Amino acid sequence: MPMTWGILPIFAMAGAAAGLFTAFVLTRAAVPAPVPRGPVAAGTALLWLVVAWRWGAGAWPPWWLPVPLAVTTVAVPLVAADLRHRRLPDVLTLPSYPLLGIVLGLAAVLGPGTGLAGRAVAAATVFGGLHLLAHTLARGSLGAGDVKLSGVLGAVLGAVSWTALVVAAVLAAVLTAVLAVSRRWHGGVPHGPGLLAATWLVSVFPAAEGQVGMGT
Repeated sequence: MPMTWGILPIFAMAGAAAGLFTAFVLTRAAVPAPVPRGPVAAGTALLWLVVAWRWGAGAWPPWWLPVPLAVTTVAVPLVAADLRHRRLPDVLTLPSYPLLGIVLGLAAVLGPGTGLAGRAVAAATVFGGLHLLAHTLARGSLGAGDVKLSGVLGAVLGAVSWTALVVAAVLAAVLTAVLAVSRRWHGGVPHGPGLLAATWLVSVFPAAEGQVGMGT
């Protein structure tokens, strides 16, 4: 069913509310990582609108909609936190597992079924394992937060397709390289923004229109 474009303001308001909430959570965490609430709320609202536009344009099946919305909700504040504090706080990273687990589970039930769910679990293991290996072998290359985040992002990418996992890994590396040359970083270049941006882009703009969850 085509989307009624008049509901776009609802997406914008819901996204802004989600951004304000996540910014509040970061500020009130046991180890605070305050981020600017206005930009986080505005950024989340804008990206929710992009997701809604893609849904309305029929870019992927309706059952996929909650997944990129959930990715957006955690990605914007975590990008802000990593750029500002050089860390990905557990207060948002760890809850992203049940949040994205639920929406991926719903996508599997309403969409392709066990194939999507199984691929998400396998991809989470592969993606998280590779990041853990990189962190173990070269601790300066990845932080612990990147490793914690990689598993759940791998699940999202695997749910899209196996190809998406490779595309996102390359794209994340490119984005991190761009950050590296953009300014002088103290304590290493943040990799979280690249991971999160790549996952968001692949989940919202898959390589093949309408082919989310098909497994290629």
